[in-house]
Amino acid sequence: MPEPQLTPEVFDRAIAAIALTAGPEHRLVYRNDAFVDLFGPRPVGVPMREVFTEPGVDRFIETLDLVRADGTARRVTTPRMVETSDEDDPEGHRHFVYSCSPVSSRFGPGVLVSAIDTTAEVHSVQRAERLSADRLHALERYEALLSAVSQLVWLARADGSMAELVTGWEELTGHPWRDTMDEAWFELIHPRDRDGLVRRWTEAASGEPSMFEHTFRVRTASGEYRHVASRAVPIVRDGLLVEWIGATSDVEDRWRNRMRERMLARAVAVTGATRPEDAFAAVADLVVPELTDACTVFVLAGREPAARPDQPRRPEELRATRIASTARPGLPPLPPLRQQSFLLGPEGRRAVAGQTPVLLTFPPGHVPPGLVPEESSHWLDRAGTTSLTLLPIVLDGTTVALAAAAGCGDTPPPGRAEIELLQEVLQRAQLPLRQTLELQRTRHAALVLQRALLTAPPLVADAELAARYQPGNRAAEVGGDWYDAFVLPDGSLALTIGDVAGHDLTAATTMGQLRSMLRSVAYNRTHLHTPADALTGLDTAADGLGVATFATAVHLHLARTGEGDGGWQAAWSNAGHPPPLLLPATGPPRFLDAEEADVPLCVAPAEPRRTHRARIAPGDTVLLYTDGLVEVPGENLATGLDRLAAAAGRARGLPLAALCDRLLAEVPDARDDIALIAFRAGPGSAAPAAR
Repeated sequence: MPEPQLTPEVFDRAIAAIALTAGPEHRLVYRNDAFVDLFGPRPVGVPMREVFTEPGVDRFIETLDLVRADGTARRVTTPRMVETSDEDDPEGHRHFVYSCSPVSSRFGPGVLVSAIDTTAEVHSVQRAERLSADRLHALERYEALLSAVSQLVWLARADGSMAELVTGWEELTGHPWRDTMDEAWFELIHPRDRDGLVRRWTEAASGEPSMFEHTFRVRTASGEYRHVASRAVPIVRDGLLVEWIGATSDVEDRWRNRMRERMLARAVAVTGATRPEDAFAAVADLVVPELTDACTVFVLAGREPAARPDQPRRPEELRATRIASTARPGLPPLPPLRQQSFLLGPEGRRAVAGQTPVLLTFPPGHVPPGLVPEESSHWLDRAGTTSLTLLPIVLDGTTVALAAAAGCGDTPPPGRAEIELLQEVLQRAQLPLRQTLELQRTRHAALVLQRALLTAPPLVADAELAARYQPGNRAAEVGGDWYDAFVLPDGSLALTIGDVAGHDLTAATTMGQLRSMLRSVAYNRTHLHTPADALTGLDTAADGLGVATFATAVHLHLARTGEGDGGWQAAWSNAGHPPPLLLPATGPPRFLDAEEADVPLCVAPAEPRRTHRARIAPGDTVLLYTDGLVEVPGENLATGLDRLAAAAGRARGLPLAALCDRLLAEVPDARDDIALIAFRAGPGSAAPAAR
């Protein structure tokens, strides 16, 4: 449709002085009566330089040249003065301010000059109060027009039709200006923003009209979307809405800067995560729903594919495991995280190798195979996904994870600027991710060390043994707990439970040293050597060799009574550790407490230690455990001990291995590591069980 043109005659009766120029010489082609009243009978059809011959005209002509050159409206709010020969004007001059706006009329491209006489305001407030209602209304209208500093200036009439006074819509969108907000006009608005735009306009126009302000996305001539801000002022006369004066400006850079600041501020939340799955889930939450409809993070394992095309790639080189997912409201429920692992396809390998985002688009319900695990692919189909952006997450030069950002339903594929912002937000989270992964590596190393040291208990005739080790549910909470069981040269059985202070790789290493030293001390002494002697020897050796660290332990010897009834004699020494639990075959459970506890290890090596004794009848069970089985943050230790005794009493009829599993399952808050080892007297057909 043809570009709308300004009809200057609409200003004939306007109170403000209006002039219209055309052409590069700024020929005066129109002036209204108010213009003649203010400036006198200036000639029409000649350049403005000849229309105005007063001093200072050069600045006025320069303003006209600038407006015509760049299409940007300009205002001159500093009062100007013009001489007058009006006999009713004793001062002999008048004051005014003016603006210049680019327009198109039947005379061609030109400049609309609007001037407002401010003489009355300067000379007399009383005279300003006597302005007619028509002049006040006109002043409101042109002040609104002057305040619209924007790329696009438009007028919406009461019947809903619109006119673009300052051109630029077609340049922005690649489509001609439309005088109605019809379906074709809304096609240029981002689908996610259409309802909000209509709702805000309706709110502004309903009842007593109010100012309309809204930010939304418009599809540009390049096919990408940019944020624009629209503001419109209602013009009301005699209680009726006459029209709107509006302005629309491109605010993409401002919006992007604010979004970036907000997203990066939210990235701080990732620092609170202690598990990789929590950290990557927080990363996915950063970008949904502001930047994408759904986001899934896959951690990578294996060797990265070659970045150079002349180096060979093998599909089996890189596997991806889904570790975190999030989606905006309104989409189908996400599939549960089941550690789905799959071989990364060519598009994923390309993103990893190049360490650059890869955008894929496809029809709804036709996700290309190999992009994500099969279960995730089914979800993408159900969600009507039409685009998937693969974004590598790089730490220290290595791609450790791949984020897949999905556009679902009528969401258009992200533009270049949106992808860049997505990538920046994900990369800004690399510091907390690095910290989390480092904790995970420490945890893994400690677990490997502990698994190597915590060997299965030995086979013992006429007895059952079972042992368990369960790491805590916090990333760094691993390292200090241990159990041990071995047969001494005299045929008796030695059991140990211990806990080194600290929860890291250092604690795990120290645990290994103490365990080995205690084995050596206990095994190489005579049969007269008591558990107290063994712990004293360990304390002395640790102090002398510089292995000293705060630790607790219970060391217990079990020997058959020789009475032929299957009973055992227990002797133990406790170095500041929770007391062993005796679970009789019949009768209530009881703790093997000492009247006065001995000091922990590596505190006072010279302090004497004591050995305590008890008889273990056939069918009785002795349980050694670390404090993670009974301690809950904020709870008294006695409460945890009572809970353990009650749980053991309820499970006394279970096989020994099942009893250990039941006790672990009933821990209300397993934050800390738990090690336990159990002994049951009597004929035992089951092999020792350790886990």
